[in-house]
Amino acid sequence: MTFSWATIRVRNLEDSLAFYHNLLGLPIHDRFGPPGHQIVMLGTDPGTKLELIESAEPLPEVPAPGLSLGFAPENMRKLLSTLEAAGISCPPPMSPNPSLRFYFIQDPDGYVIQLVETLSP
Repeated sequence: MTFSWATIRVRNLEDSLAFYHNLLGLPIHDRFGPPGHQIVMLGTDPGTKLELIESAEPLPEVPAPGLSLGFAPENMRKLLSTLEAAGISCPPPMSPNPSLRFYFIQDPDGYVIQLVETLSP
């Protein structure tokens, strides 16, 4: 069995695409949707996808507690500069061990995003 995708509901699909596609660099794999819904799949084949769904139904003010999405950027320094230029604050990283750093940010809907950097020994 393979893990294929994770789904999050978003308030504004274009704001979410600006974050996930334009800033984080996830490629748009597909875009579709039945009436009243817009759906975008981000990611590559083969690979795990992130599904963004915008619908007319209201979202809760606070996203699901305990939910976070983790990404491993190819160039953390470049991504952090891009995020800073876009006005997204990134607190100092958490390092559970000397070879890992986790940076925590939030997407436009308040979902927690973990950016992981593996350090060379």
